[in-house]
Amino acid sequence: MPRLSLAFGPIYSRRLGWSLGVRNVPGKNCSYDCVYCQAGRTVRLTADRAAFYSPGVVASDVEERLGEVERRGGRVDYISVVPEGEPTLDLRLGELLDLLRGLGRPVAVFTNSSLLWRRDVREDLSAADLVNVKVDAARAGTWRRVNRPHPLLGLGEVIGGLRAFASEYTGRLLAETMLVGGVDYGGELAEIAGIVASLNPEKAYVAVPVRPPAEPVEPPGEEDVLGLYRLLEERLGRGRVELLTGLPGVDMELLSDPGRDILEAAGVHPLRIGEAARLLEAAGANWGVVEELVRRGLLRRVVYRGEEFLVRRLTGKKVV
Repeated sequence: MPRLSLAFGPIYSRRLGWSLGVRNVPGKNCSYDCVYCQAGRTVRLTADRAAFYSPGVVASDVEERLGEVERRGGRVDYISVVPEGEPTLDLRLGELLDLLRGLGRPVAVFTNSSLLWRRDVREDLSAADLVNVKVDAARAGTWRRVNRPHPLLGLGEVIGGLRAFASEYTGRLLAETMLVGGVDYGGELAEIAGIVASLNPEKAYVAVPVRPPAEPVEPPGEEDVLGLYRLLEERLGRGRVELLTGLPGVDMELLSDPGRDILEAAGVHPLRIGEAARLLEAAGANWGVVEELVRRGLLRRVVYRGEEFLVRRLTGKKVV
């Protein structure tokens, strides 16, 4: 199998339409080790920005994938920078975004918000057409329990960075909150809603774990989910809050190498067994493609809430 491309998909997204993913950070290098992360446990926990892939190499992979999609009559609505880890750890993110925008599609970045207190990170993200930020907690205890941040980070500076970015940014801003079971949110939900509302996002999402999480956590109770939804709706208004609580089907096009495409997507988007089988069938490939990836240890089978998923094994290596 050839090396994995730094671009994957396109995959249909409820938020962005047909989204071509970009992995600008290798493996699971992240500033958080969230209990709910569907990409698995963080292998290298870091809050230091570093040079990973050359922006030119990444942009070349994206351009090649775009060309292949277009030749097959496919569609790409957004180029989305959404690696397994935290994209703003990439010291050359600003250069990459400039190159990606030159490919003729709007560019989105999905960030956990942990480094927005840094001016250089905010400046880099200003080049994106859309930024999706995370606000999972308003109190340090919940933040440490759910997001498990790098010890040098502080919740106060993270929230301050979020607000500074929101006040400066001129593109489309989305906010997302993941709630998990086993946490006594209590009055913290109102505090979370207050932080999100202070960002004035175009839309706020309330999410729950629906694919295999890094740790054995369960979705939260309905009271917490609906409670936060209502609090956000009161502050932001109708039509600006949405629940992400169901398990949507995966819709993506497998291109010239179905096995590679399955492997690339499963790193950030675990696939149900039935979904993978349907995608392979549509591409004219057989199930032996998946069996070989599992045999080689590149994919693993994980059961979550009665469903079996395919998840890619990740590393935390640094690539310059």
